[in-house]
Amino acid sequence: MQPDDKSIKWVREPQLGLAGRMYLTPLFDGLATTARHFVSTVRGTGMTRQFPEERPEFGNPLIYRGVHRLNKDDQGRVKCVACFLCATACPAHCIDIVGAEAPWKDREKYPQSFVIDELRCIYCGMCEEACPVDAIELTSLFDLTGASREEMIFDKEKLLSVYDMTVDSEPMRSRSESAAPNAATGRGH
Repeated sequence: MQPDDKSIKWVREPQLGLAGRMYLTPLFDGLATTARHFVSTVRGTGMTRQFPEERPEFGNPLIYRGVHRLNKDDQGRVKCVACFLCATACPAHCIDIVGAEAPWKDREKYPQSFVIDELRCIYCGMCEEACPVDAIELTSLFDLTGASREEMIFDKEKLLSVYDMTVDSEPMRSRSESAAPNAATGRGH
């Protein structure tokens, strides 16, 4: 291309006036936004919540993905059969399972060790989708904190304790789905 080509449109840098050079317009725009938020907060229509006293409400807690839990079966045992599908499906590689021969007759294996690094997890839900026995679920707990990295590594006991904390407020999805028959097949899930 040549500089004198007719198809090229040259754009000149706009000349700023005194207000533009002093950034008055953006300053007043910012002050107006702050004033709008202040008025909506005073009226009580703002989105500000006094957390943790005022807990946020999620539209549908079943689609929110928070802290993991390991579900228990009807006999109080861990539902996991150590198939490693959740660890295989995990894109963050934050699940580590050590399987062992199960002491029960209804399954071959169970997790001797089940560890999730919650700091590496991206909360995508792939582990939950991959599990054939609905042993792992993501709960609606969102305010989990830890003072050290070790506190955020959840072992089997901690994951089962999350189940104990949340089972009343969030029943296992497999139980709620199995009660309603599948319209296409006429059976439960």
